[in-house]
Amino acid sequence: MTGQLELLSPAGDTDLGIAAINHGADAVYIGAPKFSARAAAGVSVADIARLIKHAHLYFAKVYVALNTILTDAELAESLEIIQTLYELGADGLILQDVGLLELDLPPIALIASTQMHNSTPEKVKFLEDTGFQRVILARELSLAEIADIRRKASKIELEAFVHGALCVSYSGQCYMSQAVAGRSGNRGVCAQPCRSHYTLIDRSGNKILQDKYLLSLKDMNRINAIPDLISAGVTSFKIEGRYKEIEYVINVTSAYRQAIDRFISGHSTYRRASSGESSIAFSPDLDRTFNRGYTPYFLSGRQDKVASIATPKATGQYLGKITALGKDYFRMARHDLQNGDGLCFFTSENYLAGFRVERVDKVKIFPGSMKGLGVGTELYRNHDKGFVRMLKKSPGNRRIAVEMHFMQDNHVNRLLAKDEDGCTAEVLKEMAFQPSRNPETAKAQIEKQINSTGNTPYRITKTTIEPQNPGFLPVSLLNGIRREVLEKLTSVRQSVYTRQAIHFLPNEVPYPEKNLDFHANVLNRSAREFYERHGATVVEPAFESGSEGKPCSLPQSSPADNVKTPCSGLTASPAFALQRPADPVGKTVMTSRYCIRYQLNLCPKLQSPAHPVKEPLKLKDAHHTYRLEFDCKHCRMFVIFEA
Repeated sequence: MTGQLELLSPAGDTDLGIAAINHGADAVYIGAPKFSARAAAGVSVADIARLIKHAHLYFAKVYVALNTILTDAELAESLEIIQTLYELGADGLILQDVGLLELDLPPIALIASTQMHNSTPEKVKFLEDTGFQRVILARELSLAEIADIRRKASKIELEAFVHGALCVSYSGQCYMSQAVAGRSGNRGVCAQPCRSHYTLIDRSGNKILQDKYLLSLKDMNRINAIPDLISAGVTSFKIEGRYKEIEYVINVTSAYRQAIDRFISGHSTYRRASSGESSIAFSPDLDRTFNRGYTPYFLSGRQDKVASIATPKATGQYLGKITALGKDYFRMARHDLQNGDGLCFFTSENYLAGFRVERVDKVKIFPGSMKGLGVGTELYRNHDKGFVRMLKKSPGNRRIAVEMHFMQDNHVNRLLAKDEDGCTAEVLKEMAFQPSRNPETAKAQIEKQINSTGNTPYRITKTTIEPQNPGFLPVSLLNGIRREVLEKLTSVRQSVYTRQAIHFLPNEVPYPEKNLDFHANVLNRSAREFYERHGATVVEPAFESGSEGKPCSLPQSSPADNVKTPCSGLTASPAFALQRPADPVGKTVMTSRYCIRYQLNLCPKLQSPAHPVKEPLKLKDAHHTYRLEFDCKHCRMFVIFEA
């Protein structure tokens, strides 16, 4: 395999996107002004335009997420937004709702959101044949499964998450938030019930584990698996985190930039997907910014325990154990703590507790509270004040390599700039020739001023000067000619940046399934028409068609194109009036490769035969009960709403 490798970073807003690019991202993804799967991370048109302008200078790309499911009433507005994004210069559109494919889309690259549940070769091959440029793979896939997808869908680009928070459910297949809170993840407003605590009970009502975060997963970390992912066919490496702070984006982007560059340096057939090199003035450390502990997830199969059942909060960097206690301080064998750091630890009941470091006096550490601390207590740092301060100050200087050629011919002074991508710019300045008393000094002065790029996005890698004995030139002329040629080069780069025009042409490629229930997330008539054209029948609309999981009271038919419902302000199509989604009771509200039985050593293959668990197992919180079912053949767990 050969080609470009893309580091893709999150942009919660334009400033975070610019910071990611400055620290080495080849592309960023940002939320559309509306209808993004992170509803609170929508960005204005003006800010998206500013981000695109900055990215394209480095030939980096900007993908815009408009990846929620939509009502009929929202399709027209969505199309207007997409058209605007295309005119701004967006490089790709991340979408979930196939109803958009029934509209007259501009020729923009289509990216299948991970919310489309892209977990099988058949599904990805369908998306390839349908006209998608790229697919964002399900996080749960193993290397072997990704390689199988690559073999059976050889043309479509494969994008995979490599770092960040994990949804316990297959993306796009979680309905728990909608069922219990009327807030749909597929509509961008997930209430994250997976981060709540639950009690696990058996068939007899016995409590197996009480008030633990049984659905809360650790964070993904695949920085050591970059070569394996490339071998499997992945070319875009995605960092999760559109809700994260700038220090997270800078640290994680820089760490993965270095990892990908190490691979490229040893494999000459691969290269970066954008231009310029970033100067990182710190040592990236993934443990020192937000994390709940790490897992490679199921990349090599089911090998580790992937949940963080003691807490859904960040634990951060492991520091070591307390070695001694004083009246109001403790000691550790070694540390680099400073005033204002945030530390945490697990209590004897295995709950997370924390405190602030008030003062550090050499080996003595004075916490805000001594409660729960003892010799042997293991400490973690979940707020590294000094590291965060350093990250926030990091400029992330990203510079494009440029060669300068200066020529002096009598009264004409010519400066030619050529960058690493072959773009050129030239500026001429006239000035009567003045012989220099010291040609070597004159040449050194010319070279010094031409190489002084200051805060520009360029770095000079080579300078040639003709003739060998140039005449005298004032500093003001040299600075002016250098400034003008670099400004002209910037204009050239921005003008030559091109994106491929990809026209979506509807076809009738068969969909790999024939009958689609609410898991297909069909919320509008156009989506139904899309599936029908591809040979599938929608037998049940999206779970979100009902209000807070309850059935809508719709007439069996209506002469109007759209029927306003009292359900969460959605607009339903009369085509679905014959079969509204049922009450959530009995519905599978979550499908997961994560398995509570495996996590707790209750798997039939692992548990003691003398003390088998009495199934069915159930999860309970203060308001609801869920039944757990298990498909051991395919290693899947189903969470079913009971009450």
